[in-house]
Amino acid sequence: MRSTTHRGNRHGRSEEARQAVLEAADDLLAEKGFAGVTIEGIAARAGVAKQTIYRWWPSKVDVLLEAFGEDMADALTPPDTGDLATDLRTHLANLAEFLTTSDPGAVFRALTGQAQHDPALATRLRDDHLTHQRERDLLPLHRAITRGDLPPDLDTDTALDHLVGPVYYRVLVTGAPVPRPFTDDLVAAFLDRHRR
Repeated sequence: MRSTTHRGNRHGRSEEARQAVLEAADDLLAEKGFAGVTIEGIAARAGVAKQTIYRWWPSKVDVLLEAFGEDMADALTPPDTGDLATDLRTHLANLAEFLTTSDPGAVFRALTGQAQHDPALATRLRDDHLTHQRERDLLPLHRAITRGDLPPDLDTDTALDHLVGPVYYRVLVTGAPVPRPFTDDLVAAFLDRHRR
């Protein structure tokens, strides 16, 4: 538990305090699950006043969504090595690891579960975060088309579904492991079908 007390200032949030709150929310969700996370618990873990959190975020869902969005952008921006196979293999392996072993992955699984009962949360999760992640996921395909490595008429949305869909299915539906050979096989099958 952090012993340092973080304070904001009249010019806006203290970045140190904001990061402490987001990290505390991540940690508590991984430890206690969605129902076990409270604003009080986040405040205690982060070393800030409960009122400070309410001044910045209306609810624990808002805290968790912001934490998840930042973590997802940091961890899941695909590399750009100039080689499609390398970029896709690395990105799918990173996606599988993020979803299955990281605290932000636990946040995602909890938010996805809660979204099944909360249409407003489902809309925010899709519109504010998953849509942006999909744009990042598409980057290797768009770059490869520009380089001439993939056909210019490739349906990139369907192609992406074939690449990442099985990863999300295992994580959210079957609970089966998502090892590197599995994600590498997805890339190999995609390249066999589409690479020029």
